[in-house]
Amino acid sequence: MDYLLFSYPNCAKCDALKHRLGTVDFEGEEYDLTRKDSKMKIRDYLDVINRDSTGGIVIPTLVLREETRVVGVLNSREELDDWLRSKD
Repeated sequence: MDYLLFSYPNCAKCDALKHRLGTVDFEGEEYDLTRKDSKMKIRDYLDVINRDSTGGIVIPTLVLREETRVVGVLNSREELDDWLRSKD
């Protein structure tokens, strides 16, 4: 299992999710959405990421993958906790 985390600096929800990711046995990459290369990378996942009622991308966005297949898209520490419990 690996992950891609799309986040912004100085974002409390992003920091909470990053902290929780540090306690699980997943490997992954973080993409700072203030950077152009990160904005280009998130485009690869536009068909699976969550959007708010105005159509904006929900941040943070955590894409969980097995091999190259997306197995989950989560947007908070609480969603990650729920997803992990569902896998026990």
